[in-house]
Amino acid sequence: MKTGKVDVLLGLQWGDEGKGKVVDVLTPHYDVVARFQGGPNAGHTLEFEGQKYVLRSIPSGIFQGGKVNIIGNGVVLAPDLFMAEARDLEKSGHDLRSRLHISKKAHLIMPTHRVLDAAIEASKGKSKVGTTGKGIGPTYTDKISRNGLRVGDILENFDEKYAAHKARHLAMLKSMNYTDFDITEVEKTWMEGIEYMKQFPIVDSEHEVNGLLREGKSILCEGAQGTMLDIDFGSYPFVTSSNTICAGACTGLGIGPNRIGEVFGIMKAYCTRVGAGPFPTELFDETGKRIRDLGHEYGAVTGRERRCGWIDLVALRYSIMVNGVTQLIMMKSDVLDGFDTIKACVAYEHQGERIDYFPYNIEEDIKPVYVEMPGWKTDMSKMTSEEQFPKAFSDYVKFLEEQLETPITIISIGPDREQTIIRK
Repeated sequence: MKTGKVDVLLGLQWGDEGKGKVVDVLTPHYDVVARFQGGPNAGHTLEFEGQKYVLRSIPSGIFQGGKVNIIGNGVVLAPDLFMAEARDLEKSGHDLRSRLHISKKAHLIMPTHRVLDAAIEASKGKSKVGTTGKGIGPTYTDKISRNGLRVGDILENFDEKYAAHKARHLAMLKSMNYTDFDITEVEKTWMEGIEYMKQFPIVDSEHEVNGLLREGKSILCEGAQGTMLDIDFGSYPFVTSSNTICAGACTGLGIGPNRIGEVFGIMKAYCTRVGAGPFPTELFDETGKRIRDLGHEYGAVTGRERRCGWIDLVALRYSIMVNGVTQLIMMKSDVLDGFDTIKACVAYEHQGERIDYFPYNIEEDIKPVYVEMPGWKTDMSKMTSEEQFPKAFSDYVKFLEEQLETPITIISIGPDREQTIIRK
């Protein structure tokens, strides 16, 4: 029997690595693209043919005609935001309804989840996590506490189920003395989104995915956010509420680990982070501001400024280890085109000693140890092959491969689909 494999594509840093563009570039080589975790707090930006798109819940393979795209059980879905996103894509001429499938087991983000998100964040005072306020955390909390509302619930007795969940949330908010809110209009749009979702195939996605594999189909699993935001292995508690690592593809789609083929790890040529939390290589000077401006480092969903810094190889080695990464993809190399000197963090000074591993806590007493290299001072944005790369950049790539013990097989030199170099 011919059996297909799933390849997994995920971020290795604190999110915003450029996963959407890479999924779009790789999709022609796959039959199916499946999203396995996260919610509308994570935006994937794609640019091609003079158009710019931001996807929040819909897999990035939707632009490649005829491909099946699956929103897996590990995803949390906001019906109103999904409807707005899908309608925008339909306006631009992309047919979704026959080839975008939604798992019955995906959990629904209710309007009251967003209110709970705001109430919980407000209660934390100075120790805020920096949530996007989309209701992601409370939705996953309900899932884990066995109180969740799922996509499959919309097919039968939904009004009754919704009312019970809403009443429980309102009681929680009352107990927190958080009562100054009005969800009337949001709820109307949300319910409209529920009806809109019913126009799409709502499936038992674990059966569909494994059936496709038995047919020999190839599947690309798309993660959201980044490894350093993983609920277990990230910089806790400044993390997201799901498993962003490769193992999340198994639990978020219902596939066995023996089905995993290649694991593509995406990183930037530098490092960014949105929201609160530790960031050892963060730059607070003009260099950090320059990277932010050149890289247009603002959140695709939130619009928030991203914190910027040099590449952190200690964190990347850790990410590669916990994911089993087989190939690296480096994004935004062109952002560093004009710098005289490039730095890379190769170790930390922690409690007076030098370490080259990622410790339990990176919030305190962590100082990056840098290696400096000459910049390439060359505009690479119009290059079409690695033979055109300046020597200093090729040396930088070679240095990273040696440090990370993993090949860099794709290099992005601009935001457009065409600005992608696949190395031989």
